[in-house]
Amino acid sequence: MDFALILVVLTGVTGFVWAVDSLFFRAKRLALVNPAQMGEAALAQAGAAPAARDPVIVEYSKSFFPVILAVLMIRSFLFEPFTIPSSSMVPTLLIGDFILVNKYAYGLRLPVANTKIVSIGAPERGDVVVFRPPHQPNTNFVKRLVGMPGDEVAYFDNTLYINGVAIQNTPVGRYFGEGSNDESTGQELRTEDLLGVEHQILIAGNRLGIQNSWKVPDGHYFMVGDNRDNSDDSRRWGFVSEKSLVGRAEFIWMHWDWKIRGFVSWSRIGTSVE
Repeated sequence: MDFALILVVLTGVTGFVWAVDSLFFRAKRLALVNPAQMGEAALAQAGAAPAARDPVIVEYSKSFFPVILAVLMIRSFLFEPFTIPSSSMVPTLLIGDFILVNKYAYGLRLPVANTKIVSIGAPERGDVVVFRPPHQPNTNFVKRLVGMPGDEVAYFDNTLYINGVAIQNTPVGRYFGEGSNDESTGQELRTEDLLGVEHQILIAGNRLGIQNSWKVPDGHYFMVGDNRDNSDDSRRWGFVSEKSLVGRAEFIWMHWDWKIRGFVSWSRIGTSVE
């Protein structure tokens, strides 16, 4: 279900109904209850001029149009909420995290068409990005941007290489998850320095995953999950085009783990995504 398309349609319909009524019908309804057309006795009995009641569809359109328009503008050009359904970005993002995505970080885009109309900023290496992958263009994915246009990216023996430079990662212990994230418990937790951007990753240790090298074409990016051996990412299905970017993940505004009834991780609320 394309929520953006639904918002656009609802905005258009309610705005159209309100506009047509204002231009062609509202004045006629008001004229029917003009006090000048009523006798003194009728006015005295009524106490005041009766109000011109709008049709139900017009009342609803006038009430909902500003609200729907505001939601559409905020969601399309400022911020949009997303939920994390998989463990591909553990330990940075956990199953049950609700994140807020900055929609203007990479430029303003028209809703539905996703066409850029204003250039504001550009993706940077290390960003956690929401995008639509080439093999599932109607589904939002979230991964870390590791390869910029023109980069040579390689992954061998649990090590990422950018333009022939091995990206340093330092073991810091074992990861311990809980609830829906306990499937990652026991994996090796490492700190990776992605050419100046430090973040944590997980290495399963019992398998090497996909190993290969790739040349990132112009206008495209290479995305990899922080849970390196449990991530469906660019190593499997290729590059992400610039026009498929949705926005940059900024912070976690809620964590609700449905695997544990009533479990809310208050400590994660307000955490920046780095």
